[in-house]
Amino acid sequence: MCGLVKRHIMNRIARDGAYAAIATGHNLDDEVAVLMQNTLHWQTGYLARQAPVLAERDGLARKVKPFVRIYEREAAAYVLIRGIDYIYDECPFARGSTSNYYKELLNQLELKSPGAKQQFYLQFLQARDTGSVVFAEAERAELHPCLRCGQPTTAGGLCAFCRLWE
Repeated sequence: MCGLVKRHIMNRIARDGAYAAIATGHNLDDEVAVLMQNTLHWQTGYLARQAPVLAERDGLARKVKPFVRIYEREAAAYVLIRGIDYIYDECPFARGSTSNYYKELLNQLELKSPGAKQQFYLQFLQARDTGSVVFAEAERAELHPCLRCGQPTTAGGLCAFCRLWE
């Protein structure tokens, strides 16, 4: 639910403010956990759209992820050294989430095979950029404006955000 709300609000602010892009703080650990989940479930549509830069389309703001090659611990070390304030606590609603489970699994893999996360992600990007068959077959979901808020949605009527508020 948190991701749904954050995405909706960020897209609305970007659209209303006519901003060129939304920059997020996703790091290598975040991206690899999502990549692992999407690969294990063969979510080709999600795999086709996973990238450090997501183009603007049909009312969805352009998104950039400048930290995707930086480990979470490297980003944390940087902010500590520079004295930058950030929230240390995990979201209480994140307990038991699948992304955290995959992060734990990948951290264990990284301990036994340093660089595994980075290699997995970079090779994924290379396969994606060379037009691998898996990604070429992914269908692009058709987007329509939500009847209430006007945000893009794959649903025929209300977007998931507006349905949540109902």
